Amino acid sequence: MNEMDLAFASIEEVGRLFRKRKLSPVELTRLMLARIARVDPKLNSYITVCAELSLAQAKKAEAELLGRRGKRRDRGALHGIPISLKDNILTAGVRTTAGSQVLRDFVPQHDAAIVAQLRAAGAVLLGKTNMHEFAYGVTSNNPHFGPVRNPWDTNRIPGGSSGGSAAAVAAGLCYASIGTDTGGSIRIPAGLCGVAGLKPTLGRVSVAGTIPLSPRLDCVGPIARSVGDVACLAAPIFEPDKGEKPLERTLEKPSQRKLRLGVPREFLMDAMSSEVRSAFDAAVKQLERVGARPVDLSIPLLRETEDAGNQIAWPEATHYHERCGWFPLKAAEYGTDVRERLELGYKVSATTYLKALETRQMFIEEFHLALEKSEVDALVAPTTPIAAPAIGEETTAIDGKEFPTRALLLRFNRPANLAGIPAMSVPCGRTLAGLPIGLQIIGPVNGEALLLQIAQRFEKSSSRLEHPAVAL
Repeated sequence: MNEMDLAFASIEEVGRLFRKRKLSPVELTRLMLARIARVDPKLNSYITVCAELSLAQAKKAEAELLGRRGKRRDRGALHGIPISLKDNILTAGVRTTAGSQVLRDFVPQHDAAIVAQLRAAGAVLLGKTNMHEFAYGVTSNNPHFGPVRNPWDTNRIPGGSSGGSAAAVAAGLCYASIGTDTGGSIRIPAGLCGVAGLKPTLGRVSVAGTIPLSPRLDCVGPIARSVGDVACLAAPIFEPDKGEKPLERTLEKPSQRKLRLGVPREFLMDAMSSEVRSAFDAAVKQLERVGARPVDLSIPLLRETEDAGNQIAWPEATHYHERCGWFPLKAAEYGTDVRERLELGYKVSATTYLKALETRQMFIEEFHLALEKSEVDALVAPTTPIAAPAIGEETTAIDGKEFPTRALLLRFNRPANLAGIPAMSVPCGRTLAGLPIGLQIIGPVNGEALLLQIAQRFEKSSSRLEHPAVAL
């Protein structure tokens, strides 16, 4: 393999090379660090690169995987694989800024629960990725560490708030990354950067040691270049249900069962670009060709999920920042957009907050009832109604009408967070300008294995995106 082949190989392919002694974790980590040094100045996807730590972890992995007989230890698919973490996930001895000025020099003493799990799996930490400040936005246009740029067009956003994670994965600057998702922050950047991202069921993956945005909505999950790689990263951090196979084993034998997939067309048609609509329609037809039957269904409360999500997230975020003593005491140290959203939190009354929680409960019931009555396995929708907008683009035109860009990007993602259900984004094409478009699959509680199987079936029947030019 040449450098590009190796940089964009799958986790499974790299693992095979390790175990055949054709590649070592140290060699691979050095390759990744060299690529970050060369490519990342164009993208700004990392805030902190952990060169010494990653090489030390790679040497340990090498000794365990390739050591003398009797001394070897194989920790599984992630052993020796270089990954990254969003910078709101605590890492002992490595600064964790949450993309903020407030925490610019914060070095935690303890790992987040998910970091301990990944260390136990033998993963190699390359660094902490850039993000929207305090995960409170969808652009990753960070005023303190600079904007993250989309690898497919560096004048455009990668999405957020896990923008650095998705950009690094798409550009071959790590094999996978862990992001967080409160209103779409894994799926939006995955969709805009042409990679795969999985938001798990609420509570399925521990958020202990992750700087919160909205505790009733926050999730932690994997971003990778393929469905199989997502499963590899998810396996050590997911707690399987009783009798459930580990996630990485759910893809060993692709399911051939007939599927019914719900399409909430009346909700989708309100605002969607023509190119995204065409790509989505083509994706639905592709799913039909591989054994899925699309079924139109109606979930009226879908239209209320964005507002209800805001009325929950705004006061919860403000309460957390106030409790930490950061806001309003250090208000001047926040970026304008985040400061304004934290101020909004003070304006949400207790009754408005409680009504939003009631809407949430009604939507959960309505969603599962719709699945049951229509006898559908999962829902499909575009990940976002538009492709990646330009950096600084506050409004976006669709059919001659202007929409707030932030609201557009959140629109199809809020429902899964509000209901606490799993959702996954996979690439499903590109615009004429070469920008990725994402397909979102939304499932029932603890339905991650089903989503991975549907996504894998779609992925195997689709042509893969080429590598972004910036990564060459």
